[in-house]
Amino acid sequence: MRDEAAKRVELAFSLFDANGNGVLDSGDFDLMTGRVLEAAAASDDGAKDAIRSAFRRYWTTLATELDANGDGVISVEEFRPFVLDPERFGPTVAEFAEALSALGDPDGDGLIERPLFVSLMRAIGFEEANIHALFDAFGPDADDRITVATWAVGIKDYYAPDKSGIPGDRLVTAHAV
Repeated sequence: MRDEAAKRVELAFSLFDANGNGVLDSGDFDLMTGRVLEAAAASDDGAKDAIRSAFRRYWTTLATELDANGDGVISVEEFRPFVLDPERFGPTVAEFAEALSALGDPDGDGLIERPLFVSLMRAIGFEEANIHALFDAFGPDADDRITVATWAVGIKDYYAPDKSGIPGDRLVTAHAV
């Protein structure tokens, strides 16, 4: 695993630990889902249902694949190797990427404006300066928008163990506001 990927997975774990208890559990995914849905107030019910389903699948996949002792929690040690395994986790990441990026396009024009992107990423827990650095790395157009497809690919790349120098690396590097 590349160093960049290891940093991305550590950050992902810390963000998914929404209640801050040091492990992942179903409550974390409920909290995260609620925060993201609150930020996506303008999105339609179909997009909201898709992100609910994606978060639920994320948790279910982790619990099914990793919770061997049945205690209902996933430690960071259990999370690290699994989440960057495209064979085991790729379909879950793909569903999440498609749902989250679509949530950023409530008007259905295929474009995501910076303010909504920032709101959604803040709801997940990313630092604002890093969010702006990521958005800039995606190469927004003259109207400060990126495509839904660009963001979906960026999310999938974030979970790829062999990727480095990707836009998502901006989320793990401190950036000035």
